[in-house]
Amino acid sequence: MNGNQLIGNKESAEGSSTFNAINPVSGETLAPAFHEATQDEINSALALAKSASDFLRNSTGSDRKRLLDAIADEMEADADLIKNRVGEETGYPQPRLDGEFGRTVMQLRVFGKVAEEGDWVGARIDTAIPDREPLPKPDLRRMLVPVGPVVIFGASNFPLAISVAGGDPASALAAGCPIVTKGHPSHPGSSELVARAVLRGVEKAGFPEGTFSMLQGATNETGKALVEHPDTCAVAFTGSLRGGRALFDIASSRPNPIPVYAEMGSVNPQFVFPGKLGADPAQFAESLFGSVTMGNGQFCTCPSMVFIPEG
Repeated sequence: MNGNQLIGNKESAEGSSTFNAINPVSGETLAPAFHEATQDEINSALALAKSASDFLRNSTGSDRKRLLDAIADEMEADADLIKNRVGEETGYPQPRLDGEFGRTVMQLRVFGKVAEEGDWVGARIDTAIPDREPLPKPDLRRMLVPVGPVVIFGASNFPLAISVAGGDPASALAAGCPIVTKGHPSHPGSSELVARAVLRGVEKAGFPEGTFSMLQGATNETGKALVEHPDTCAVAFTGSLRGGRALFDIASSRPNPIPVYAEMGSVNPQFVFPGKLGADPAQFAESLFGSVTMGNGQFCTCPSMVFIPEG
């Protein structure tokens, strides 16, 4: 782990601006310093992804399963190293680390099976009826195809399961799309360790290096440049409403608008009815406390607004 951009098999540290992860428990600044991606590095990563698009598009479902299984294997080989760094950057307890790591590996393998089965393409063949009156019916065929390079933003609250090798990257690779991921600045070290495991899996499975790249950044400008880039064909994002909305607006303002697949947060308002509060107020308070603090308070279901009847 050295804080560099991972552009395919090449490493780069052109950016003069750096940032560090902070241990939220101790307040300690964690090494190393991570470089902010430059425009040239963004260009290189997306050009490399574009160069790999045809290979991934033409790969079979079995090929993609082999890729995702290889990534899962490489993550499992570095399990302790990855979980230790995630713990340092998030303060998550061991049961949470073990659970999220297991979920992440499981997602990779599940999407591999989905890719191999092939039902996801939704293939439909509507055969021609040339002698239909008053007009002949043409032959119509439809199926889902890979969209091309996808830029993926990792979430702050799930440094493994919704991050560099989480559900969005797994589904994009299963669909035959090369990916450029942006590590979240709250846990850049975790992102780099996982990214290195992904790159080993890519090589092990025999896929081209443009299949995967990871860039680091702590500024809005980096994310904006990734979404605006002409080689970006889709965006995946998990995070705040403001962040997701900003990316959507950027993508919509392009000369060729692209889709943004976003899971955005909410204030999750809760409304407490008089009967619930009056029946067992102590039990209600305990349940509310558990809901607010579940997952160190980082779950997207965490309520931030509670309406209680007056009196």
